[in-house]
Amino acid sequence: MQFSESWLRQYVNPALDSDALGHAMTMAGLEVEEQHSVAPAFTKIVVAQILSAEQHPDADRLGVCKVDAGTGQELQIVCGAPNARAGIKIPCALVGAELPPAEAGGKPFMIKVGKLRGVESQGMLCSGRELGLGDDHEGILELLADAPIGEDIRKYLDLDDQVFVIKLTPNKADCLSLMGMAREVSAITGAPLCAPKWNAPVVSIGDKRKVTVESKELCGRFAGRVIRGVNPQAKTPDWIVQRLSRAGQRSISALVDLSNYVMLEMGQPTHVFDIDKLEGDITVRWAKAGETLELLNGQTVTLVGPDSAGKLQEAGVVADQKGPVALAGIMGGNHCAVSDETKNIYVEAAYWLPSAIQGRARRFNFSTDAAHRFERGVDPQNTVNCLEYLSSLILEVCGGQVGPVDDQVLNVPERKPVKMRLARAEKVIGIPLTKEVVADVFQRLGFEFKQEGDVFEVTPPSYRFDIEIEEDLIEEVARMYGFENIPDQPPIASLTMSAKAEAKRGIHLLRQRLALQGYQEAVNFGFTDLESEQRLAGAQEQDVIQVLNPIANQYGVMRSNLWGGLLANLKSNLNRGAGRVRLFETGRVFKRDFKVQEASGEVAGFHQPQKIGGLAYGSSVPEQWASMTRAVDFFDVKGDLERVLDPLHFVTESAQHPALHPGRSAKVLINIGKNTIEVGWIGELHPGLQQAYELPQAPVLFELDLESIRELGLPAPEELSKFPAVQRDLALVVKQSVSAQSLLDAMTSTKQNFVRSIELFDEFKPKAGSSSMADDEKSLGFRVTLLNPQETLQDPQIDAVMAALLGAVEKKCTARLR
Repeated sequence: MQFSESWLRQYVNPALDSDALGHAMTMAGLEVEEQHSVAPAFTKIVVAQILSAEQHPDADRLGVCKVDAGTGQELQIVCGAPNARAGIKIPCALVGAELPPAEAGGKPFMIKVGKLRGVESQGMLCSGRELGLGDDHEGILELLADAPIGEDIRKYLDLDDQVFVIKLTPNKADCLSLMGMAREVSAITGAPLCAPKWNAPVVSIGDKRKVTVESKELCGRFAGRVIRGVNPQAKTPDWIVQRLSRAGQRSISALVDLSNYVMLEMGQPTHVFDIDKLEGDITVRWAKAGETLELLNGQTVTLVGPDSAGKLQEAGVVADQKGPVALAGIMGGNHCAVSDETKNIYVEAAYWLPSAIQGRARRFNFSTDAAHRFERGVDPQNTVNCLEYLSSLILEVCGGQVGPVDDQVLNVPERKPVKMRLARAEKVIGIPLTKEVVADVFQRLGFEFKQEGDVFEVTPPSYRFDIEIEEDLIEEVARMYGFENIPDQPPIASLTMSAKAEAKRGIHLLRQRLALQGYQEAVNFGFTDLESEQRLAGAQEQDVIQVLNPIANQYGVMRSNLWGGLLANLKSNLNRGAGRVRLFETGRVFKRDFKVQEASGEVAGFHQPQKIGGLAYGSSVPEQWASMTRAVDFFDVKGDLERVLDPLHFVTESAQHPALHPGRSAKVLINIGKNTIEVGWIGELHPGLQQAYELPQAPVLFELDLESIRELGLPAPEELSKFPAVQRDLALVVKQSVSAQSLLDAMTSTKQNFVRSIELFDEFKPKAGSSSMADDEKSLGFRVTLLNPQETLQDPQIDAVMAALLGAVEKKCTARLR
């Protein structure tokens, strides 16, 4: 909200200077984001009159002017403005004047006596741009004929008037007008409030235009009237043009300017139609499929279409018998816009329900002042009052004959009383309060209230849409009390350092280890698009968690895995020339918990586990001369995870996942106590998805349950053995379908006392007909480490252990010694 201080002080004039007034507003929650003078600093510029203007003898585009600047003598000034002529009054910079710099941060421009093409110039005639009053520099600024010669231009044009730019929070819709700000300043400072006054227009014709409101969910109140015989070419009064300019609005035409002025001053957007361009009666309704409208900004919009979530959304319209003529509460149509030929108009003011306006303008990729106000809430009780005010201004400026007001009250919201407990207010604000202080706050705000003991029952005014619950009233008390008056008391608590959980690994350690393996961390939204979710999770539509109010179409559902965001990151990096990418992310995923749903009978239960996921793409190692370039594969990423999760031991088990290659994917399993649990997946991206994402190479993906891999258990210290360890190798021949893990599990299940570790170190697969082994067999070499901490192991003890291990694999895996 932007306005000038002089405009505000016309309706409320507290005994505060500009800076104190800005501070008071800020401390009451109306943050003054910017405060500055109407014009930048300059000196020695006065009102002057051109006495004569003649052609420069040596320049076609320059003139030589004789100027009376009130100094007692005529000044000769060379000027290149095309509108320089005898008789007009203009701003004149005298010798020694300092003009604002041409660019921000530049030095002021000093006026000196000089010569232009051989003719002496004793000053400068100024345009609006040179005074910092806009971008118009086509000619010198022309002043009114009654401007006093010699008067300082800052005083004459009131250029020291302050402009306030207020940063309003979304709930303060009542302050999107001068009167709303004046009400607040009156409540803050105690200065009396003066409402604008006007003469009610006298109805002189009986013309009315029938209006039918078809939907009460769209329009709660609609008022309009006919005005005939207006002069659209009438000049907007200078004081209105000045106020609009200082509020950030440019002057367009009298009818448009007056409508904008009422909106800025009263907070009620209105619209003026050329009634001669309307066909028959007016209807207020929702748009129909296929309808389009050319708006005042020249944009043609389809009125029924998808919103940001992809859902079909219809817009409200004002229509005549041929079709829509205005986008309800947002912008008028070009077809019925007023022009210089307009003679008869229809003026409307309405209360559009906020729910019917919210999001509509954004769907068309623009916003308007009217939509900004209506979607937050406009006072429905002030509709006719503002229509009368606008009508009065139109008659005063443009003339005409006015018809009766047609007012239809259909669905005006009822303001329900809200209760506030004094004890609750004291607890929330943190200061002692009395009933007298709270009553004074509500009286200054203009709230109707009843008091029963320490409980206040407040009926909010029609313009305060933000007062709905007890905390809203507490906020008003805090604002009016003054945030700067609330003492700053930091909380006092006995703080103790929490002990580090020995049995649980920190998430930062996992992130650090992944970074040391060459992975870079990504942070993505918890939302994704429906197509990616169905591709990567294989989920049915009923399993997907839809977002009710997505910020964009591509964020319409909650993610059930981390891969969608990581693949998008990969694609983005490849598009920018990256050839080798390692990424990881930690975050929550979202899944339906049908067990909770069935047990509780709720509509939906949700599970939000934390995951750590990542991908590797490109070569296995950075390009270098010492090794051959090889694409990263399953085992590279598995090795990375083993180093990251150490000392936690995990195994992989071949399995299929809808997002992973059927033959190159596996479950990740870990042992917790006596139980083996599944903690995640690892594998290459499915070839179909590789094609869908247009990737030249399939990345290797992984995703693990974060809580499970953080559990390490308490460390078990052990004394170092004084006796040497012994290693024995065991080469076993098995069918190629038998996994190495099954052999390890068979040997581990014997639970031999002296066995400290068993590691696979070799795999051999014979060529056809070149070995004593069958073509479907393979040889696996295992290294067994044995240790007795009490004494040196003897050969009989070692042989007994090795025989037991061999017997276990012979029995369980049909293995034989090679």
